[in-house]
Amino acid sequence: MGVFTVPIRIGDLDWNDSVELEAMVDTGSAYTLIPAGILTRLGVRPEAHRRFELADNRIVEYAIGYARLSVNDDETITIVVFAQDDTGPLLGAATLEHLSLGVDPLHQRLISVTTPLK
Repeated sequence: MGVFTVPIRIGDLDWNDSVELEAMVDTGSAYTLIPAGILTRLGVRPEAHRRFELADNRIVEYAIGYARLSVNDDETITIVVFAQDDTGPLLGAATLEHLSLGVDPLHQRLISVTTPLK
């Protein structure tokens, strides 16, 4: 699958403050990563710390929190990882599932999918 980006809006839980970003779509990442400085500026609070395995097999620990996120006209509250400030925004699989979005790799775009309940 090719790499592509989509515009997202990320903000605190009440939408008191938000910012528009271009996020790389990565179904191989469980969670959405946003630079910690942006999340802190928006008032998103770290709630816990989790261990993550990076692409180079290193194990790191980052804070996680909850933010409101929208793609197109749909929004959700999702777990976000407080990534290093030199890391670009990344839209992960859990957020895509919350928004009932899938990836069309041929056209490099997000598509609406039906979410199974069985």
